[in-house]
Amino acid sequence: QVQLEESGGGLAQAGGSLRLSCAASGRTVTYVTMGWFRQVPGKEREVVAHFTWYNGAASAGYANSVKGRFAISKDNAENKVDLHLNILPPAATAVYYCSSDTPSGRFWGQGIQVTVSS
Repeated sequence: QVQLEESGGGLAQAGGSLRLSCAASGRTVTYVTMGWFRQVPGKEREVVAHFTWYNGAASAGYANSVKGRFAISKDNAENKVDLHLNILPPAATAVYYCSSDTPSGRFWGQGIQVTVSS
């Protein structure tokens, strides 16, 4: 099992910044992907940004809606993935979920609220 714990988030003004952190713990696994999704009430959960590992190298991917504003970073030694939310628009208000794909399946964090006021 992999446990994912999110931290950060909260309230920000439009145009401001926040940082979300995801710490992975549990048994040692090989990650295929690790990153962030978000969900607003009444809509499906959507991918925001993620790392994908292939042949030992990680590449970052972003949803078109966040390119140029959000950035994902990782700390392999700490098994952490951070999401840096910059130039926040009110539309970024959502519950953000950390997620990882492993050969054993997909794991989710509990989610953390981000609210952007206009």
